[in-house]
Amino acid sequence: MDQPGLGGRHRNRDGEISRKHGNTRVATLRLVYGRHFAPGFAADAELADVLEALDKSSLSQLVHDHDFGHLGGKIARAVDTAGH
Repeated sequence: MDQPGLGGRHRNRDGEISRKHGNTRVATLRLVYGRHFAPGFAADAELADVLEALDKSSLSQLVHDHDFGHLGGKIARAVDTAGH
């Protein structure tokens, strides 16, 4: 089922985002996007496992940063900051 407001764009990017960043933990993404990212998912869940069920807001943030080439850098900075 398509996410309202995103058209089909997220479906075209899900696979690419999952391949590039699928092993990123939700906890790391919450460092990037805030504590409300991926509500209802465990902090140790990996992006590949939750991507298809993300809420519209969380998915929109990921797709936006991915489309502009910022996602990898934001994840790297969050990991460096957190000392993972």
